[in-house]
Amino acid sequence: MIMRINFIYVCLLAVSCAGPAEKKEPATSYAISEQGISETVLENYLKRSVTMAEFLTVDPYCVDVTYPAKADDIRLINNIGAKFIGRAIYRWGKEDMINQAGWLDSAALLVKAVHAQDSTVIFQGAIFECVTKKVNTVAVPDWAFQLMELPVEQRNFRYDSMLNKEGKYVNQWAPGSSVPDITRPETKLWMIFLAAKYINLGCEALHYGQIDLMGMADAGYGEWAKYLAKVRTYARQHARRQWVLMDAHTPYGGMVINDTSLLDFNAFPLRIKEVVDSPMQGVLQKGYLDAIYGRSKACVTPSGWRSEELPYLVELDNFGASPNPGKPDTASHFAWGYDEITWFYLQPQEYRKQWLWYAQRWINDNDQTGYLEMPVSRLIDQGQGKPIIKNRANTPSAAVPDGMDLEETIKAIWQQETRKS
Repeated sequence: MIMRINFIYVCLLAVSCAGPAEKKEPATSYAISEQGISETVLENYLKRSVTMAEFLTVDPYCVDVTYPAKADDIRLINNIGAKFIGRAIYRWGKEDMINQAGWLDSAALLVKAVHAQDSTVIFQGAIFECVTKKVNTVAVPDWAFQLMELPVEQRNFRYDSMLNKEGKYVNQWAPGSSVPDITRPETKLWMIFLAAKYINLGCEALHYGQIDLMGMADAGYGEWAKYLAKVRTYARQHARRQWVLMDAHTPYGGMVINDTSLLDFNAFPLRIKEVVDSPMQGVLQKGYLDAIYGRSKACVTPSGWRSEELPYLVELDNFGASPNPGKPDTASHFAWGYDEITWFYLQPQEYRKQWLWYAQRWINDNDQTGYLEMPVSRLIDQGQGKPIIKNRANTPSAAVPDGMDLEETIKAIWQQETRKS
């Protein structure tokens, strides 16, 4: 394992010396402090956001599928000027790998290599609505008990103690794979453990997935508020710039208590509507299903400034294959029988490029509070027994021969940004 990590370090160090990206914005435009983040700086980050699922996780620690050629991804980040690297590290099951030091050691080298090019890049860790029985193999450190103001014990995490007492969403994903209940102290203990691990690694953002699933018994978000307050306290003491940006999928437009948002920004899937008489084509539309456009709530942000509509990201989400691939169903959140990123992946190359231009312009024209998180790396699941793979936006090369040739399109879209600054 030492040889693997040393090899990664040598490769990435060479990339990190390649020089700064062209036309970088002034570093002051990305300033964050323990007082929080300004509206302008938050918008600057969201304008340059990408989904790079598990970028910080190297083989053999990946949750989903293998993910090689990280050095080329560092080159891509530098080339397009990405500032916010979404879903860069997470666990969806396979919690036992947390016991292996190489998981975070190799991630730290990747953080270091990217920050050698641009120290203002933000990495996002994700804490999802899934826990499995493998969590029982992970020891609870003393500091996790102390952060949650619980008595220190010598024990491992307890899967059963994270589950809803009424059985809601138990075995939701598979036998022994459930949605943790935020009202259970053990769930908060597990989640503060993960949050601290990611913050210590250098992540300055945390995504919390489907907060309403985990908040199944938390009417009014009171238990979420208690937990997130402890994360913010930890960040003020340990984060790179004493602040952590937090978001989640918010189907009701936000997590707002007494006019104050618990989150720094919202996030949601794009919700692509099928063009029924044009096979495999899709559009965006306000009011389609539970799309967030025009529904992000007014609030006072955690940084103290007021927003009449909290900024949000929309992304090409992944949630698995439907039973009817290739068939339209406008009452379903699947697009032509596929999740959003798989639908996008299956398009002809030119349509993919055109669609990114379309989505960016549509959001600009219809709700300037929203920002498109560009698809650089994410899980592809076509179902029908086909292998699960990753899309890669990279320019095709010997390093990434299956690259989708989208990085220059993303770069061009960002360089022609027309919305308010």
